[in-house]
Amino acid sequence: MSDTTQASPMKAADGTPLKKSLTRALRRQKLRALALIAPLLIFVLFTFILPIADMLFRSVENQIVGDTLPNTVQALKAWDQASDEAPGEQVFRALSVDLQVAAELKQHTRLGTRLNYENPGVSSLFRSSGRGADKIGKDFQDRLVELDPAWKEGETWATIFGTDEWLAAEAAWDADRAGKQPAFRMRDGIDEALPLTAHAYQVFVKDVQGAGKNPATTKPWRVFYDALSQDLGANPDPASAALPSAQATLIAATSTAIAGDSFSYKDAFLDMDTGWGAVSTWETIKAYSAPYTAGYFLNAVDLEKGADGIAVRPPEERIYIKLFARTMWMSLLITVSCLVLGYPVAWLLANLRASTSNLLMILVLLPFWTSLLVRTSAWKVLLQQQGVINDILVWLRIVDDGNRLVMINNQMGTIIAMTHILLPFMILPLYSVMKTVPPTYLRAARSLGATPWTAFWRVYFPQSVPGIGAGSILVFILAIGYYITPELVGGTQGVFISNRIAFHISSSLNWGLAAALGAILLGVVLLLYYTYDKIVGIDNVKLG
Repeated sequence: MSDTTQASPMKAADGTPLKKSLTRALRRQKLRALALIAPLLIFVLFTFILPIADMLFRSVENQIVGDTLPNTVQALKAWDQASDEAPGEQVFRALSVDLQVAAELKQHTRLGTRLNYENPGVSSLFRSSGRGADKIGKDFQDRLVELDPAWKEGETWATIFGTDEWLAAEAAWDADRAGKQPAFRMRDGIDEALPLTAHAYQVFVKDVQGAGKNPATTKPWRVFYDALSQDLGANPDPASAALPSAQATLIAATSTAIAGDSFSYKDAFLDMDTGWGAVSTWETIKAYSAPYTAGYFLNAVDLEKGADGIAVRPPEERIYIKLFARTMWMSLLITVSCLVLGYPVAWLLANLRASTSNLLMILVLLPFWTSLLVRTSAWKVLLQQQGVINDILVWLRIVDDGNRLVMINNQMGTIIAMTHILLPFMILPLYSVMKTVPPTYLRAARSLGATPWTAFWRVYFPQSVPGIGAGSILVFILAIGYYITPELVGGTQGVFISNRIAFHISSSLNWGLAAALGAILLGVVLLLYYTYDKIVGIDNVKLG
């Protein structure tokens, strides 16, 4: 009887096993805690983690080339770039169709801008050729419409490429405009019989339906006529598609009429712009045709991806490694300057009477109440050659009026202005740590025979190291990310890598390169943070 009693599990007041009841209570506590911090987690996710993830994705994303020139990219796979000759006629045929579709969607200029980052001059090439390719489409349109006016009607193209069910649903939707527009359904076998035209028509339907229009009643794109002529040239009898009799007869008659016609797409594009004959243009398109690329990161470290692999950019184009090195070095100098100036101020604030300390603390916090732009502009006035500081030095006869100091639009101006701006971020962590150091420690060291310097260095300073670590990390990380102050007072010699990131985001719109530069800068900060943790120990960093 006693053994049976001891073996039975302990139970709670409601009769459930005690272990199960405790587990359930602990789970409820965790859920309540998670519910309390959920708003903060969601806020951090949407304002910090997702933007960083988007930045990392943009630094390698390169889908615009493959999406805009799908047929050209496919045709370029057979091109041997080692031949030092431009691709053959087949590639230019595909380019004609792709470029006309891109021009209809207003995407050819975006593609030119993207490729221009890698090969300057390509942007104007695509911009001018968009108009020339449309002229090719118009010539083919005139030819086919002259053969049969039915080619001018949107219904003809819709009947060839769309299923009967989709045509009926689209007509019904167009009659009352009620509900969702029916999704396009392509006729079986037509994409194999007329591949170029089918692709162009799919893009056309997506664009037209996106504008709330009926493809069957919308004016056809000129590229259809060019693509159809190429498809019929490659496949004169597209019998694999189950076409209605009228459309089958129309295509057969058109195929017979244009049989034997010759048109040199390569000559047409070379007449538009001789840049299409340059091997470097096609090497760039082929090199950056993959959906993801390391090209932005290569550019961010002054490298480039060419036909022979990765190579160093010419000396006149190497700027980013220099900017990274300058950013790290000047940020370190600013951090040291803030520490040298801020340590004595923090010591005074921590050891003076409360009334005096509070008054001085207001002066330390005063810059926070002044606009950053105002403070930076004030330094421009102070530091310029005809400014206040130079005038005082000339009045004191320290410098000659003809040899005034150059303290603006260079590295000195950036260091001075940013030291002033970031100094409070060093003083406050130091003060909060020094305030916790009892003054009796120094008096005890003095009473045991230590000199004032020995008492400070061996007793007081080690206890202030956590504040030094916190202030240094804070100032350094803020310094490498500043771009307003270096832009205004740094000139060409005092700007940081953050200024180039801001330029690519707001001016050149090269977001991929800006994202790559930002990702590298983030990686450098994390590496320095890890190194600091290994050498000093992040647990020794305190804010008070």
